[in-house]
Amino acid sequence: MCLYLCLSCHSIGTLAFSFHSRRMRQDMFFLLLTLLVTPSENLALWGKATQSDLVDNPYNGWSHASNAIDGNSDSDFYHGSCTHTDSQTNPWWRVDLLDTYIVTSVTITNRGDCCHTNINGAEVHHKNVKFFKLKYYCDSGVISSIPAGRSLTLSWNKGIEGRYVAVVLPKTSTLVLCEVEVYGYLAPTGKDK
Repeated sequence: MCLYLCLSCHSIGTLAFSFHSRRMRQDMFFLLLTLLVTPSENLALWGKATQSDLVDNPYNGWSHASNAIDGNSDSDFYHGSCTHTDSQTNPWWRVDLLDTYIVTSVTITNRGDCCHTNINGAEVHHKNVKFFKLKYYCDSGVISSIPAGRSLTLSWNKGIEGRYVAVVLPKTSTLVLCEVEVYGYLAPTGKDK
């Protein structure tokens, strides 16, 4: 008996496999199981980031909002992979995921070389509209603290729908993020239901 299986993947096209032995079927079952339980891809990598302000010279590569979604979680600000705002009231950072997703988790990596307590009290918000008014965002979680150079993951079992994910610091301070990862899946539309 032959088992035929077709896998579709946007990055590798369609593959067809034929399995003639029990051992091959078992191996394929474990491979598929591994693929199913592997975390989804980081949606933020393809998004567009912005923030309330830039520290220092806005023309240097350090501190840009896009540094938090470059796939590099290096926590040393001077290595060029962290965002940084000037000290201001309610500094914020936001990523546009470019489509509406059910967000299941957000992982934030804190600065490791200095000032790691600045992030204490930061809030993670989700929304479907671009206009940034804090009171219209869904408050999804509060960061009590993240140790220097470490990451914190906020998870939601049922997920939260949103196109925009924002990190807001509701105090006068600087906001520094060394990586923000967003995981989830495309939100169903009326056609998909």
